[in-house]
Amino acid sequence: MKTYFVSDFHFGMPDAQGSREREKKLVRWLDMVSADADRILIMGDMFDFWFEYKKVVPKGYVRLLGKLAELTDKGIEIHLFRGNHDLWAFEYLHSEIGLVLHREGEIFEMDGRRFFMIHGDGKGQGDSGYKFLKRVFECRVNQWLFRNFHPDWGIGLALAWSRKHRLKKLRQEEKSKLTAEELPLYRYADSMLAENPDIDYFVFGHRHTPLLTGIGEKSALCIVGNWIFDFSYAEWNGNELELKYFE
Repeated sequence: MKTYFVSDFHFGMPDAQGSREREKKLVRWLDMVSADADRILIMGDMFDFWFEYKKVVPKGYVRLLGKLAELTDKGIEIHLFRGNHDLWAFEYLHSEIGLVLHREGEIFEMDGRRFFMIHGDGKGQGDSGYKFLKRVFECRVNQWLFRNFHPDWGIGLALAWSRKHRLKKLRQEEKSKLTAEELPLYRYADSMLAENPDIDYFVFGHRHTPLLTGIGEKSALCIVGNWIFDFSYAEWNGNELELKYFE
């Protein structure tokens, strides 16, 4: 049985039709990996925006949510490490779909190896502006205020802001000429490794460029990539971690 890692779908962008085609593709991938998956780990940003009101969730995504519920009903563990676009995922995805939600990084032991996993937003040095915004978004008072907007207004405004922010981030990544060692997530993992030398693998989402590289003397870092352009994922077969691409 295998463990699969996948990340950064950003469903809802660029429009309903484009999002739906990518959603169908992900469902095909889930059908494929469910044949031998013991565990599927979603490393964040399933949606371009998600907010759970008291009695309302954003419409759409029925193919994905139905497939995830089907797989959890079959006994496949599916974990979601919340990202910066779905940090307002609360009880619904757990109680209705069966996902195990993670608010912070976690260490899993699999086949005698130790994996540290987190979405990765706001980690490492720099990006002080986003770190401030994250504290604003995680404030319960601000969440209560947003919940009191009509969903049509609140979700529409949030989607517009989210798309603008994401496109800016994508352009920055395209222009970036950083080596693996210069990436903030690499430096973050390297600092963690100094305090936790028994970690074998670091697995992140957030940065959309797929990457699998060595770090330290015996460890590896994997940035799973995205389902916007690359349709990448990582597979742990009990012995090694591989970065792969679908269709």
